[in-house]
Amino acid sequence: MGAGPVGLAIAWRCAQRGLRVSVYDDRPGSGASHVAAGMLSPVAEAYFGEHELTALLVESAARWPDFAAELAGASGVDLGYRTEGTLVVGLTADDLAEAGRLWAYQQGLGLPITPLRPSALRDREPALATRVRGGAVAPGDHQVDPRRLVAALRVAAERAGVEFRPARVGVLSEVDARVTVVAAGCGTAPLTGLPVRPVKGQVLRLRAPGGGPPGFRHVIRGYADGEPVYLVPRGSGEVVVGATVEERADTEVTAGGVLRLLRAAAELVPELTEYELVEAVAGLRPGTPDNAPVIGALPGRPDVLAATGHHRHGIVLTPVTADLVTELIVTGEPDPALAPFTPDRFAKEPRWN
Repeated sequence: MGAGPVGLAIAWRCAQRGLRVSVYDDRPGSGASHVAAGMLSPVAEAYFGEHELTALLVESAARWPDFAAELAGASGVDLGYRTEGTLVVGLTADDLAEAGRLWAYQQGLGLPITPLRPSALRDREPALATRVRGGAVAPGDHQVDPRRLVAALRVAAERAGVEFRPARVGVLSEVDARVTVVAAGCGTAPLTGLPVRPVKGQVLRLRAPGGGPPGFRHVIRGYADGEPVYLVPRGSGEVVVGATVEERADTEVTAGGVLRLLRAAAELVPELTEYELVEAVAGLRPGTPDNAPVIGALPGRPDVLAATGHHRHGIVLTPVTADLVTELIVTGEPDPALAPFTPDRFAKEPRWN
């Protein structure tokens, strides 16, 4: 149930293992992934106190090169997978101090991130503003185009024999299956009672002038006068700018959200003021109380598995989630890596419909 990247990847992997698979979703690929930027950032998104989640991010990112190559071969779709790495920058002294605390924590975990002086940053990306005070490089933090990813997964799943059903099933009792996987993002809560909430994010898409590529190659994650922002360049000339984090459930694009993103982005890369604004959209990330995904059997329902709540990390966690859930379905034995993320970690036992 759910045809975003996680649900589609699970369906594909299950079909590869010889299972008969049906996917229920009335609008495949229309959820959070349609808005997502596609950063594969286990290092830059390693935050204080999230050790177990960081370990899962690192493991999934390590699977991405082989996953991308296999999926591109199975589908014939170019995923827009790029490996130039990520620059994390601070515009002001305060921004740099804030970023530096996080780099020290990430280095303490043994993650590959290296601080750079402003001159070294601009050697890598001359388009960066001269005001940028410093930064760091995370060479293993890559990117993929989520919209191409969904298209590729759907083709690969169909070629593997997966059946797609356009109508979303409203209650679990209507599903005739040995195992049901609920990978419905924010739609998981009414189906299962799990504490998955919507977290709004507004995202912009710009296009470089003249039909050429953007004037920078790396993903740039930065702080500009206290405002966090990321810039993701695509070979097509597109630049994704995002994203707000709002505890709201609407998908309206606001003038304030657009202003915040554009101002911060242009402070870091001034040439963006000459780019065409081609899209402004908002989506809903599926968040959980501890910001970690929910993967595993519902309490009292070994035939119903959750694969949801990935919040900011749905794209990077797609390969490992698909592999772990498929193995659980096929063998009935959960991998020890799932232990921190099972649904039963929440105090209130979920209900299901």
